[in-house]
Amino acid sequence: MFLITELMRGDTLQKYLWSIRRKHLDLRLSISFALDISRAMEYLHDNGIIHRDLKPSNLLLTEDQKHVKVGDFGLARERIMGDMTCECGTYRWMAPELFSKEALQIGVKKYYNHKVDVYSFSMVLWELLTNEALFKGKDSISVAYAAVANNERPSLENIPKDIAPFLQSCWAEDPNIRPEFKQITEYLTNFHQSLLPKPMTPPKLMQIEEPESSIGQELTSNDHNHIMAKKSEEKPRKRRSFSSCFLNCFNDS
Repeated sequence: MFLITELMRGDTLQKYLWSIRRKHLDLRLSISFALDISRAMEYLHDNGIIHRDLKPSNLLLTEDQKHVKVGDFGLARERIMGDMTCECGTYRWMAPELFSKEALQIGVKKYYNHKVDVYSFSMVLWELLTNEALFKGKDSISVAYAAVANNERPSLENIPKDIAPFLQSCWAEDPNIRPEFKQITEYLTNFHQSLLPKPMTPPKLMQIEEPESSIGQELTSNDHNHIMAKKSEEKPRKRRSFSSCFLNCFNDS
């Protein structure tokens, strides 16, 4: 058995962000990348699959570095109604419900659902918008504990105001408040379209209505006879030639 997959020559999203660090991605490109991820996750969830390890190092770029595809399904599993393995994924991108404040025995499971992927997506989106490291200066265990015990989240200081409330809803502590990826795709599509330059519309041509007049209207026989009679009454005017006027000037002198 062989599994043939597409060769993604653009490397991982994480390495790409590292290569341009201290510079921000163009906002339209950031949202375009987020849209690619959201559509892929929408497809997974529609087919009953939870990724459980969504992060920049598991997102692959096309060769032209214009599109992102979701990879690495090593921790993915089918959605079930019962409990699943807890603390599954990578700490900085893991949803709070995957942790426990108390120490758990090995093999203990917890209940959570597909909304853990939405939380991880919010962390990735924050990185796309800021190109900064998540919880910089903290080790992974400290980040996990802070997210659970103190409900800490990344700073919104450099996040566009129009998208900040949406981002907060995606990383909400309560999974029920987090949107579905179908809603995320719809929101990001509209937001992305609002960033595109609006096409110029040519000015409308104004139609000028010509005033009604007797010109062009049919004349009755009486009207025609009246006009011809009036013309015959007019005496032709004498036209003085240029030469006579010119010579009269000398005669006067």
